[in-house]
Formats: sequence, C-alpha cells, structure tokens
Amino acid sequence: MTSGDGILIGIDAGTSVIKAVAFDAGGRQLAVAATPNTYTTRPDGAAYQDMARTWADCAATLRALAGKVENLAARTLALAVTAQGDGTWLVGAENRPVTEGWIWLDARAAATVKRLRGTEADRARFHHTGSGLNVCQQGSQIAHMLATTPEMVAAAEVALHPKDWLYLNLTGIRATDPSEACFTFGDFRTRAYSDTAIAALGLQAQCHLLPPILDGSQITHPLTEAAAQDTGLRAGTPVSLGYVDVVCTALGAGIVTDAPAACTIIGSTGMHMRAQAAADAVLNDALTGYVMCLPLPGMIAMLQSNMAATLNIDWALALAGDLLASFGAPQDRAALIARIDGWMADSTPGALIYHPYISDAGERGPFVNAAARASLIGLSMRHRFPDLMRAVIEGLGLSARDCYAAMGAMPAELRLTGGAARSSALRRVLGAAVGAPTRVSSREEAGAAGAAMMAAVANGLYPDMAACIADWVTPALGPAEPADPDLTALYARRYPDYRAARLALEPVWDGLKTD
Repeated sequence: MTSGDGILIGIDAGTSVIKAVAFDAGGRQLAVAATPNTYTTRPDGAAYQDMARTWADCAATLRALAGKVENLAARTLALAVTAQGDGTWLVGAENRPVTEGWIWLDARAAATVKRLRGTEADRARFHHTGSGLNVCQQGSQIAHMLATTPEMVAAAEVALHPKDWLYLNLTGIRATDPSEACFTFGDFRTRAYSDTAIAALGLQAQCHLLPPILDGSQITHPLTEAAAQDTGLRAGTPVSLGYVDVVCTALGAGIVTDAPAACTIIGSTGMHMRAQAAADAVLNDALTGYVMCLPLPGMIAMLQSNMAATLNIDWALALAGDLLASFGAPQDRAALIARIDGWMADSTPGALIYHPYISDAGERGPFVNAAARASLIGLSMRHRFPDLMRAVIEGLGLSARDCYAAMGAMPAELRLTGGAARSSALRRVLGAAVGAPTRVSSREEAGAAGAAMMAAVANGLYPDMAACIADWVTPALGPAEPADPDLTALYARRYPDYRAARLALEPVWDGLKTD
C-alpha cells in the first residue's frame, strides 16, 4: 500500500470521551475530534452505557473529524478502534443489544467475585489468565448475570467488550482481541481460550457467547456500507480491531522501544505495567494483578491497577474549591491545578501517609477489596491543606511502588503518560517512589496512536511493529529525568509504613461496609 498523503484514523472510546484522531502514515498527529461519553450509575453498584448511543456517538465523532481534515474519506488508508476495557456488552439477534452495556466501573458482581475468588479452581484459572478475579471483568459479570438474571444471558448470542461492539458496527464482524479474551477467559501463553478458566467461572454452558479472537495488527475487515453512511468514510476501508485501551496507550507511550520497559498511565485510574516475554511471567501468590498480551510476538504486559489515581487529586481540589466558594471566591479547576506545585513546595515530604482508595468500588491493585477506602494517617495541629495535597500525591507514588513490588523488582526506567504526567511535581514523586528515572512521551493521544499503529502494520505500511515503534514512538520520548536521591531514600523508608497501615486497615474497611 502506498501512503502518499494518506491518513490513519485511531478511535479511542474511553470512559469519559470518545476520540477520533487522524495521523499521517509516519505517525504525526493531524487532528482530533471528541465527543463526551455518557454512562449511568446507581446506588446498587450498577454502571452502564446505552450501547446504541455509544455507536451513534462514535459515528458522530468520525463525521466531526471529517470537518477538520480535508478530504478525509478519500485519504483514509485504514482505521482502528480501541476502547475502555472489561465490561459486558451482550448482543442478541440481528446484532441488537440485549441490555445496557455493563462497563468496568460496575460493581454488581462483588458477591459473585467473593464466592469464586481464592478457590482451587480460581487458582487454576489464574495460572492461565494471569489475572486476578475482579468485579470489572466480563467473566465475573456474566457469572453474576447468570445467577441473578439468567434470562438476559439466554437472550444473548455473543458477549462483547466496548471496542468489540464498535468493531461490530464498523464491520459486521463479531470478534474480540487477544488482550481481552485471554485476560478473562484464556491463556496468555497460547493466546486462546482456556477450558480451565471458563470452568472456574462456571460458564461452560455459555462458551457459545465467546467471539472469535483476532489480532488487528494482522487481520482487517472492510467498513460496511451501513457504517460508511453513518460515519462519512468510504465503504471497504480496512478496519483493525485494536487491543484494549490500556495496551494501546502503553504501546503508543513507549512500553516497548528498543527494549521492554515499564509504563505508568496516570489518569482517572492508575495503570502500572511492565513489558516482558510471556515465558518469563511470574504470577504472585496473592492472585492479584493482570497479564495482557501485547501486539508483539510472545510479549505481554504485567499489570497492577489502582482503581483511582487522579480521582484522588480531584477530591482534594474539590475540598479546596468548595471552601473557597463558600466564602464567595469560587475558583475553576484549572486555577486550582495551577496551585499544586506551590502547595507541594510549601509542605514537608513524607510527613503524612495517604492511601488513595477513594473509589466507591474499592481497590484492585495490588490487592482486591471492594470495601477499601482512602485514609490519611499522621495528622497533627500543624498540618494544613498543602500537607494534605502533598500526602495525596505521595500516596499515588507509594501506591505505584506497591503495585510494582507485586510484580517483582522496581523498574529500571519508568515511562509516564496521562494528563497528570505533565506535572513536574507528580513526576518527581513517582520517580522517587519507584526509585527510577522517568521519561514522558510527548504523544498527546497515545491510545488512539497505539490503535492506529496496529492498522499501519496490518496494512503493510511497516513490515512489523518494531519498525512502526521506531517511527511513531521512540522520537516522542523525552529525556530521562533522574530520581531525586533524597526523596528516593525517604520514600523507601515510608513504604513499609504505608503497606503495614494498608494491611492493618482491612478489618476497619469491612466494619465500615457493614454499618
């Protein structure tokens, strides 16, 4: 395929926004269109999306991109789609939704996870998937649906993830990718479904719901006539099914360049990932963390994931904002964010310990406990708001260390991405907490770029992913920022206290949940 002035489109349908990003064939970002994503939550732990609206919003985003790029349809060489991970989007007859799409924030399966987790069958499942059982996963959610609303499962013909649903609407093909298939139901070594993993969830009779697994860096399907009418693109345009968003983001941000590396994504959630050969995977005895296949032969990402990362900062800023507003001095979020570095400078490192478990869904890395809640330890009369803000940010650093410790030794270098990675204060804390130099990618839309890279390889613009990485990823990495030695030593002393307090608080969380 000749590239000329051709364009690759990466679709990244996240939890809060759907983006369509245009890149030239060499990886230069040309334009972005975005549509706010919407989902609904309920007090019973439900979190779901309207599936039809999600497709309509995706199509509208692609049409909006055409308004920013001249002659987009004719110039588009290929497109690829990634999206938020986990969740259960049941599809029935004529490819229609059976119910709303359960997303990763849905916590209704908590009782089912508690029943299944830690058994001998679950240990056998963990050996294959490398992924600790959690309420966010499709396997847990289908098992819960089967126990509570079996008629819903009976009406389904296939169980998809969000990106798979968009791919179905783009191409008419029911499929999923190796990263999500093996994460829930498969074996990361073989990149195929595992009978052992399926049986551990009690879903042998639901095997027909699992779609074929395809790798979008090798296989494409053409855009359908119906999708062309909805999106404004040309029918027949090759479409790649990307890996899950966290994998695509890590790929675009530099988890693998000339050698495997570690990557932390600091967004609403915190994802801590280490790339390595699948044959070298070491699974922990606590049955926590995840393994996800990478779109490189024999390569995986070991993951530990915090349920909340910048959500903790949002909470602290909301405290400040509410107080200022009550005195008639409201501040917008951008103004408060601009003060963070100043607050950090006005506070003492390591004076307080904060556990960043602010999510109502609890925590999933490096331990799984839906009852886990945030805590602040060490307060005295002398502490003020800057000390609280520093404690929150240091909590994110120590939670990252906690996650990497569950995967083995600390990384030799940490690549950072996510909006919060632009904060020098946050980078300094993360680097010191892990004890490694940090590098930030200048790539603005790493998830969409990772997906588009898969389309570039699948359509012959590059001979393999390594060659694509050399053009798209390596040049975007900034210089290494060495870890502050004094802070590194301080956080190494604080980490045992952080972890001891976390372990001691578990019965307290359980007590709060039952009150």
